[in-house]
Amino acid sequence: MTDTVWTLVLALVGLAALLVLRRRLPVAFWWLVGYPLVALRVLTTYRATMDACGLTVPASAVRRATARLIGREAAPVPPRRSLPLPTGSGLVMRLRMAAGQAPEDFIASADRLRHAWAAHAVHIRPTKPGRLELRLIGWDVLADVRRPRQWKQTGGPLSLPLALRDDGQWHVRDFRAVPHELILGATQSGKSVYLRNLLCGLARQPVVLVGIDCKWGVELAPFATRLSALADNPDRANELLDTLLVEMEARFRLIGLSAGAGPEAVLTSDVWGLPDDVRPVPVVVVVDEVAELFLAAGKDDEKRRDAMVTKLIRLAQLGRAAGIYLEVCGQRFGSELGRGATMLRAQLTGRVCHRVNDESSANMALADIAPEAALAATSIPAERPGIAVVGDSSGGWSRIRSPHLTLDDAAAVCSDTSALVPELPRLDSFRSVVAVKPAAPASPTAAAPTARPVTD
Repeated sequence: MTDTVWTLVLALVGLAALLVLRRRLPVAFWWLVGYPLVALRVLTTYRATMDACGLTVPASAVRRATARLIGREAAPVPPRRSLPLPTGSGLVMRLRMAAGQAPEDFIASADRLRHAWAAHAVHIRPTKPGRLELRLIGWDVLADVRRPRQWKQTGGPLSLPLALRDDGQWHVRDFRAVPHELILGATQSGKSVYLRNLLCGLARQPVVLVGIDCKWGVELAPFATRLSALADNPDRANELLDTLLVEMEARFRLIGLSAGAGPEAVLTSDVWGLPDDVRPVPVVVVVDEVAELFLAAGKDDEKRRDAMVTKLIRLAQLGRAAGIYLEVCGQRFGSELGRGATMLRAQLTGRVCHRVNDESSANMALADIAPEAALAATSIPAERPGIAVVGDSSGGWSRIRSPHLTLDDAAAVCSDTSALVPELPRLDSFRSVVAVKPAAPASPTAAAPTARPVTD
């Protein structure tokens, strides 16, 4: 074979290797090929792109005078920038806005910058007055989400990464910053996967997990080995909420006693200000399919419904200071559920909306935060389960996707961490009973499988 043929063969092999690398290892492909090409494109076309997008300002008087002296016309001045530094999913630049510019000007031109630089997405975020962070994303990071091998615990307890955002950073669920959350999603939307990641992350921490699943426990029963309490019908849920209110009142009395007279008095308004040796363990209450708590078939059911909703609202209003947090899940949520639905929604600061079957549920979850977030939630395709829109009371929102986690793997994590179940005597009567598979019987007349509490 001639040298030309060998060169052609090697080029084809190299091209095939790059295509495989791009598909199987997109991060490695980005560092080797994507970042150098995109960074070069950004550096060489930065001034022209900013001018075409209307993000430049007229030159100063000094520059105009200097240009006239040499017989030229002063060109418009783009924002000052830093070098494009690589990230795990793209690159990032720091911009310094010129006088008269506002962050909204750059946010409105983000899609133009994306097309000009052939990027998957461009995100603009103000960092401080006069300065912006421009984050360019090289590929669709939500196409294949994998949990990081190591997570640096920087947010303290009750802080865990749950999903990857479309800007390449992780969405961290911090209960101390956002105490209560509403999670919506239709069937096969990925809501259950998000909830599994949440329960598995909390299962590894010293946290009391309480489940309310009025669908006879079909969603939360696989995690019963790690749950301190599980209510699988409305009557048990009503009793469990009463017990949680008693626990909350006891914690408030503890906070009040700690602020009494004495040299070691502690002035605090929540449990996190108490000393470690007296601080009660935090409680996370997971309510699956909240609509089941609102449904009523008769007058007796209506009384029970009103009582349960009132108790949930009290927990949402006062629970944060007592270290009691709510995760309210449902397929849909609207004011037509009944009295108290809107009031309960107002107390749930965090909002996560997967694909829903009706526009009113998306509006109920996100419209009061940002109208464009509700619009983004209604456009989630059915063939991409796990995609969701997350927002908070600050008005910020982003698209996220949780790593896929099977039910068997999630149940195994909860079973492995069953020894971490904290002691909370008030909830002992609500502990679930798990069937235990006995050893192989010695004869056909061997005893049937028995049941034991998960505390054994």
